[in-house]
Amino acid sequence: MADRVVLDGVLTRLVPTTEGDVDLLAQWFASLDFVEHWGGVPLSRAEVAEKYVGRRRPRVESFLVLAEGAPVGYAQYWRAGVAGGGIDMVLAPEARGRGLGPDAARVLLAHLGGDLGWRRMTVDPARGNLRAVRAWEKAGFRQVPSAGENLLMEYRFPEGHLGRLG
Repeated sequence: MADRVVLDGVLTRLVPTTEGDVDLLAQWFASLDFVEHWGGVPLSRAEVAEKYVGRRRPRVESFLVLAEGAPVGYAQYWRAGVAGGGIDMVLAPEARGRGLGPDAARVLLAHLGGDLGWRRMTVDPARGNLRAVRAWEKAGFRQVPSAGENLLMEYRFPEGHLGRLG
């Protein structure tokens, strides 16, 4: 896994979360608007501190998503198997619809495929979260057959691809 790497996109920058981010993340994850499609239940400060400020490294890498230097969301990735894993992301309501999600997803893909050599990444947005589904599609993810309340979407680098996005 990465060692606290900063990832730069065109519109976004992803910086590893730290203990200093607990208050901001706790505020976000306590908001129904923020967690609507992230389990739907507000989280306590203790839950946020345990899960989202880097305490699960190296299994899960956690990032603040920044736009124009200001925090606008949270993203994480984890390894599942030899050459792949999953990504989760949630943006603050006021940051949605501005192209920030697809940009952050693309920078994660470039890092995971190019720097770490992963070949397959998945995401699982809620079926009813059409904005998120469209954002993942804009980043290159495609739906695969799945059951349940969440869709399964995947991104696969083409055979022989060096992991860099075009």
